[in-house]
Amino acid sequence: MALTAGSWACLAGSGVAQPAVPASAVRAINLARATAIAQNGGLSVYRPAQCMFQTANANNPCLISSPEDSGNSSTRENRNTSNAYVFRFTGGAPGWQQNNQRPSVETEVTISANGRSVVQVNYNGSPR
Repeated sequence: MALTAGSWACLAGSGVAQPAVPASAVRAINLARATAIAQNGGLSVYRPAQCMFQTANANNPCLISSPEDSGNSSTRENRNTSNAYVFRFTGGAPGWQQNNQRPSVETEVTISANGRSVVQVNYNGSPR
């Protein structure tokens, strides 16, 4: 498989090359995070898990399904949402993760394949 210019990105300071993340995935994770923040009262009372502030690449534990998964048996949970991104993550009061506290909320949200719209908030409640 030949690599094309721009198909690999180097993580700042790490020297490790990783596949570039599609712009739609960047938009999707940002929209999913913003949706959860709005649903849970804003940043003054709620913070999503740290994984929602990372890139939306295949290794992100918050990303459970993406358009790139269609027709693919991956290690991630397959939600049969070939035309969408699905994120599942916990959250809680500001500082909950840094202070090793339990999360108070779990959110699962589906974002369109282009990353521009919320398809559905599948769940937003107590951690399951």
